[in-house]
Amino acid sequence: MAKSKAKGKTRSAGRTRRSAKSAKASGSGRQQDAIALLKADHREVEGWFEEFEKTSSDKRKLDLATKICNALKVHTTIEEEIFYPAFLEATEDKEIHHEAEVEHNGAKRLIGEIEASGPEDDYYDAKVKVLSEMIKHHVKEEEQPGGMFAEAKKSSMDLEGLAEQLRDRKMQLMNGVIPGERRSRRLTQPIPMH
Repeated sequence: MAKSKAKGKTRSAGRTRRSAKSAKASGSGRQQDAIALLKADHREVEGWFEEFEKTSSDKRKLDLATKICNALKVHTTIEEEIFYPAFLEATEDKEIHHEAEVEHNGAKRLIGEIEASGPEDDYYDAKVKVLSEMIKHHVKEEEQPGGMFAEAKKSSMDLEGLAEQLRDRKMQLMNGVIPGERRSRRLTQPIPMH
């Protein structure tokens, strides 16, 4: 265990500035646990949804919708590949797990529709609005008392170890999917939609 922690500290030293900022934003000098990392993703996307609702610029709408869709695709992938299986194994709570998976599937279908259209589509704003409402519901379900995150905290899950895996996979997806520092409207390599 001590060897593992030492290895994690060495790896942490090489983190990007963004990861370091995220860890500091959590209010402590230590790295975020898995739940704090996932909640930070939730807050970021909520902010973009709010900006989308306030803008009338088609260019800004497209930029924000692209950011939202890309972030949600990365977020759902890391949850489905890493967090959800660990949650199911630790808690054996199939009801919470399956509901989260079904909610992800609905959101992914709508993300596909948004990405296939643009602000010129009469239904574009409505699709983004409905996606926002779906995500708000999903986030509430995960973050509420008795929800997935509360149950995860009560379980034997290694939330700090999972955070490391989530961060690493998130960076892989972002580096392999979003070219350069500027996010494009279309992903060069689509994230597999489970």
